[in-house]
Amino acid sequence: MSNASPASSTWSQRFESALHPAIARFNASIEFDIALIEYDINGSQAHARMLAHTGIISSDEGEQLVAGLEQVRQEYRQGYFTPGVEAEDVHFAVERRLTEIVGDVGKKLHTARSRNDQVGTDTRLYLRDQIQQIRVQLRDFQTVLVTLADQHVETLIPGYTHLQRAQPLSLAHHLLAYFEMSQRDWERLGEIHRRVNVSPLGSGALAGTTFPIDRHYTAQLLDFGDVYANSLDGVSDRDFAIEFLCAASLIMVHLSRLSEEIILWASQEFSFVTLTDSCATGSSIMPQKKNPDVPELVRGKVGRVFGHLQGMLVLMKGLPLAYNKDLQEDKEALFDAVTTVRACLEAMTILLQEGLEFRTARLHDAVNEDFSNATDVADYLAAKGVPFREAYNLVGKVVKTSLSQGKLLKDLTLDEWKRLHPAFEADIYAAIAPAQVVAARNSYGGTGFEQVRQALQTAKVRMNQTS
Repeated sequence: MSNASPASSTWSQRFESALHPAIARFNASIEFDIALIEYDINGSQAHARMLAHTGIISSDEGEQLVAGLEQVRQEYRQGYFTPGVEAEDVHFAVERRLTEIVGDVGKKLHTARSRNDQVGTDTRLYLRDQIQQIRVQLRDFQTVLVTLADQHVETLIPGYTHLQRAQPLSLAHHLLAYFEMSQRDWERLGEIHRRVNVSPLGSGALAGTTFPIDRHYTAQLLDFGDVYANSLDGVSDRDFAIEFLCAASLIMVHLSRLSEEIILWASQEFSFVTLTDSCATGSSIMPQKKNPDVPELVRGKVGRVFGHLQGMLVLMKGLPLAYNKDLQEDKEALFDAVTTVRACLEAMTILLQEGLEFRTARLHDAVNEDFSNATDVADYLAAKGVPFREAYNLVGKVVKTSLSQGKLLKDLTLDEWKRLHPAFEADIYAAIAPAQVVAARNSYGGTGFEQVRQALQTAKVRMNQTS
């Protein structure tokens, strides 16, 4: 009795028996690369049209292949076509179903093509599409940041270095820092998109083909901007996937930093924000708690994307040219990274839009209860001709004395200021008021209200960029 299985028909008569069932399961990628099916069909339709365009097959055969592939697409969308492990991968599954639909002409589809350049094409089509969708999500995220910033130009928040109170900031300025990060993410993905958008189709297994194909024609049909100039590179290159994972990792870094701040702000110790019921959960045993699950999950999911980047680098570092089966491992990493980034962007956008409320009264109190205006005292003296380093040392002593007396700088009397240095006048109180401290930092890119309003206008203009 034969051990043959449907999977055995994938290979030539070089093999006398089918794979061991366990090895067939181990070898198969259909469970995850089915995600590429529509991209595979798009690439196959372009390939079929090119075969007819160059006369390798007849026009009628080309039309049959394109129509048959479209039927496969509709069957998949409607849930009628659900290939299993016996198909091994999405490419063979589609080709086999196509042949069932159109007969022997379906066997001509693979003329002048290898699964090596086919999978490379599918992966690039998929990633190209996903990059565009992630860029749209980044714009949505930025829109919420800008909307919030618009509402809080003159809301003050303590600024920190080393997680110690440093200087007060416009809350809008703080939010716009994340706009800048996400803008770099958006631009970076655009640059990577150009390198993803290169067609390997026609590279064959590794050396090209003897058939008179037109690679530029298929590239044009699939909206690729260019074609690989070297067939070996075309089937083995995964730089584009690594670059995407680098960009995805940076997106996650930025979302994680914001998540960490929101977690701190929502704590009782900070109390800068209140979490709404739509984006928080409670404790199973402590009824008073409201947990910041969204930012915590985002912070936790960062490791997945980092891991996929590291895994891809390790995967590629020792591969000789050209294609190796190891490259099958690129897809699960890529798919999961895309899914994770998109889910986190969506969740954080919703969280900012409707999941938290800034406690402006608490923020007002916070910037009035510390020594974050100490630098402005030194600047005040420097503006009156006192060397900055001398002023800096003097203010350090003032802070030390005030702390020992349980006072803030605003609590010192004018006589106390004058005993410290005769340059102090009554205008010191206005100079160290938090709103003035912020407004005075009007250097380009600073937190001064005027600068923040200009930055907001610039951000709105930049969001209209399309490339």
